[in-house]
Amino acid sequence: MREYEFKVRVRYAETDQMGVVYHGNYAQYFEMGRVEWLRNLGVSYKWMEENGIMLPVVSLSMNYKKPARYDDLIRVKTIFKSQTSVKIEFDYEIYNEKDELLTIGNSMLVFVDMKTGRPTLPPDYIVEKLLTLA
Repeated sequence: MREYEFKVRVRYAETDQMGVVYHGNYAQYFEMGRVEWLRNLGVSYKWMEENGIMLPVVSLSMNYKKPARYDDLIRVKTIFKSQTSVKIEFDYEIYNEKDELLTIGNSMLVFVDMKTGRPTLPPDYIVEKLLTLA
């Protein structure tokens, strides 16, 4: 499963005065997609944290093509791009109900040991799951 998709309805609180999704909220959509992608792989953020691993975002980019608007049902596609030693990278695509591409993005995250605050190799359990994607 290199890709995972889910749908979410744009809430009023996520929009600006023009009824357009505020740009900062796309990062939340990406996070929702990433969390669900991992959950679908059999890994949860809760499990990682209980086992001393954090996965902070160290790089995030977005390119807005068309606006998402209040009450739109959007589809968030999360695409596993790569995993190298301590980093994992994802691409994202957001579509509206007409299947128009609204936004693309990319994020890089780093596995971090919660005790030391330093980058660390991902647990073997996660590595095994990621190897099935190669």
